[in-house]
Amino acid sequence: MSNDDERRILAAHLPGTDGLCTGCRAWWARLTPYPCWQVEWATSRQARHLTVTVLGGQG
Repeated sequence: MSNDDERRILAAHLPGTDGLCTGCRAWWARLTPYPCWQVEWATSRQARHLTVTVLGGQG
């Protein structure tokens, strides 16, 4: 998966006013608390990429 995939996930899976993930509700009719596992995955990938970049490696 690419950085674009992570950005798309983060754009679709937003917190609702009720504290649930709007992306999970819209796509799968799931009442999932925010942050859902997709958001956690995408943010961890972004953090990993940033760390590698800052340390001078290839991400």
